[in-house]
Amino acid sequence: MNRIVLDASAILALIGAEVGAEKLTPALLDIAVASAVNLSEVHARLIRRGWTADQAWLDATSTIRKVFPFDEQQAKLAGDLILQTKPLGLSLADRACLVLGMVLGAPVFTTDRTWQKLKLDVEIHTIR
Repeated sequence: MNRIVLDASAILALIGAEVGAEKLTPALLDIAVASAVNLSEVHARLIRRGWTADQAWLDATSTIRKVFPFDEQQAKLAGDLILQTKPLGLSLADRACLVLGMVLGAPVFTTDRTWQKLKLDVEIHTIR
């Protein structure tokens, strides 16, 4: 495994030292990447919680080794997933994370257990 993809919920768990964050070991964090869409979601949530914009961005990106843009291929694939993911309540950011994992052939890490119900060509790990 040379990369893992972190969902916004996993990044927020790390920032907040929440239950499950300990499963994201230093070795995993050394290879952690994220979609720009997920970082936007983390950034916005931190600002809503009272962070300044600069501190929110610094914290959102602090555990990510590389940020991947959300490109045309990923946009199509994320759109293709809507019928499978809508019944589980997944957002565009959730689909962006899953698609990045699919494109990179990398496992995704989330706190959302409902993702385990998906039948997709991506390895899903829940941290709690």
